[in-house]
Amino acid sequence: MDYVIVLERTFLFYILITILYRFMGKREVGQLGIVDLIVSILIAELAAMSIDNRDESIFLSILPIVSLVLIQVGMAYYSLKNAKVRDAFDGVPSIIIKNGIINFKEMVKQRYNIDDLLTQLREQHIRSIEEVDYAVLETSGNLSVFKKNGELSSEYPMPIILDGEIQEETLQELEKDEKWVLKMLRNQKINLEDVFYAFYRKKELFIIRNENDSK
Repeated sequence: MDYVIVLERTFLFYILITILYRFMGKREVGQLGIVDLIVSILIAELAAMSIDNRDESIFLSILPIVSLVLIQVGMAYYSLKNAKVRDAFDGVPSIIIKNGIINFKEMVKQRYNIDDLLTQLREQHIRSIEEVDYAVLETSGNLSVFKKNGELSSEYPMPIILDGEIQEETLQELEKDEKWVLKMLRNQKINLEDVFYAFYRKKELFIIRNENDSK
């Protein structure tokens, strides 16, 4: 009889967790943030404990799992509206190589060693660091690489505005300031809060407005 209960609970949690993960949204495993990974581990542990503990009510087993999913969905929705919350939970990308020069200070900060860098470059069929113009360590741990290619190496898009917030680090790299950004927006008659995403490339500012911008 115990075997039947274990099988029933296993099948139930399989269906339940599949539905809950669909509810949380589609993300590749390699793109899971720290919080996503923690929630996934907790759900797996709670499900395993619930299957093993046959004396506990099935509803009491489901409650903490559903609660975790609701908290995660709520935080994900809130982070869409607040860049600071998103950065706090998901982190921000780190520039590891800039203009062909390795940023050792950032590597130490991220506890990312030269072996990690060379391994991820080889995975992208890059034989030497000299071939790289820019390399960005994403929040997922993946390395995005932009190879040197003559004039194309200067076309790397630099994010200036994300969700209506000016990216100070990018401005420092471009040797620009906030006044310059606001002036560029005024020239196009666009308010800062109406900008969803703006990037700078080839000495030109490209702007994507919010969908709810009626202008």
